[in-house]
Amino acid sequence: MRRLAPVVAVGAAALVAVSGCGAQGAASLGNVKLAAADAVQQSAQKAGEVTSYSADIVLDATGGKKGDSKVRGSVLYQGKPSLATDVKLDTITFNGRNVPGGARVILTGNTVYAKSEAFNKVAGTTKPWVKVSLDELDKGDQAEAQKLMGQAQQFDLAGTVKLLTASKDVKAVGTESVGGVETTHYSGTFPVDEAAQVIDPAERERLQGQLSHLKNVKFDLWSDAQSLPRKVTLSGSEQGVTFNLAAALKGFNEPVQIVAPPADQVGVLPDRHGESGGTGGN
Repeated sequence: MRRLAPVVAVGAAALVAVSGCGAQGAASLGNVKLAAADAVQQSAQKAGEVTSYSADIVLDATGGKKGDSKVRGSVLYQGKPSLATDVKLDTITFNGRNVPGGARVILTGNTVYAKSEAFNKVAGTTKPWVKVSLDELDKGDQAEAQKLMGQAQQFDLAGTVKLLTASKDVKAVGTESVGGVETTHYSGTFPVDEAAQVIDPAERERLQGQLSHLKNVKFDLWSDAQSLPRKVTLSGSEQGVTFNLAAALKGFNEPVQIVAPPADQVGVLPDRHGESGGTGGN
């Protein structure tokens, strides 16, 4: 049986590239004016109805003792009829060190495909891609993988925008064009502890762990006339470390094509006993 940990590590790296009251300001939606908090709530609701989208992701973290980090990439997401994602990270720098060639992770059905020069060297694989199927994992790893895949399905666009509904100071700050679409720009902050309570319980521990040193996160949301989120940014600073995450979104509910790599380009992970990973298929 093959272990899940190496693929989870690559997947986690790829994904890194990923009910308020008393609010101020108002914005127009058609002929109806919405208070800013209500507009954010409606945007979260609309995001929950999205079944597919694409996004360009930018992540920067500066001030760390080991050096700055940055990620540049894109995400293609399909929630129905089955979960599928294609994450491409063209630039990955962690703690001031560049990851050559970036990384790409494709999830289709119960199979994860990962492509990374650095990962392949560590794993000892000879094909550009490696794959792991849930059927090849032992029972403990199967349960963990199912849990991770369930979390991936929950923490999508909808989960991200839902965090913003915990804000108590959100306000509309103007109108702007994002990707050629007219939007209303909202800005505010949300307390990490309170935001964790509005998302799926399976995601709370992960969120609180990632943002454990922050009390509040600043956000900006650009929402279009249909309340769809066209851009979201999150930022924060604590103990001399600053992070900025931006996601520009498009292609809502449009057909997407997420396919496995060609079979002759795919190998499998060595198993725990050192089995060769040079051959395999999809």
